[in-house]
Amino acid sequence: MAVRGRQTPGVLTLDSLARLDRARQASGAASGRLLLPDDMTVPLGCDAVAVPARYGPLVLPRLPRLGCVYADRTDWWWIVPSDSDAALDWPAPARYTRGALVPDPHGVPELIHRADDSVPYTPPIPLYLALCWATGATPAWARPISA
Repeated sequence: MAVRGRQTPGVLTLDSLARLDRARQASGAASGRLLLPDDMTVPLGCDAVAVPARYGPLVLPRLPRLGCVYADRTDWWWIVPSDSDAALDWPAPARYTRGALVPDPHGVPELIHRADDSVPYTPPIPLYLALCWATGATPAWARPISA
């Protein structure tokens, strides 16, 4: 029996399993990491949300605060704190990437907007709502519940 706050040897907690799953997924098909400016800190970790480039200009003016935003020929990427996917189903065609890892068909995306302070984050809830608006999706908490 485990004592509260202590772990029984050989037993993995839910937190440990989630961390292992994130590490496994992050080591998948990505071949590059979004490079943050040297003077930025990431006290909350670092993930990214990508959308096709046509949505980028629609989303920008709807955000109260912009963190670091990256772009390549096909996608725009926003830096968000780690685990910003914990309770959100990001609307298609948005893609959530743990560790800000990106595929490399055309090279690593370039920084097109730098955060105004020392953290690179765009707040995830306003980003989620702006993406729902731009894509015509209904936020998860506003969908009807079926029995």
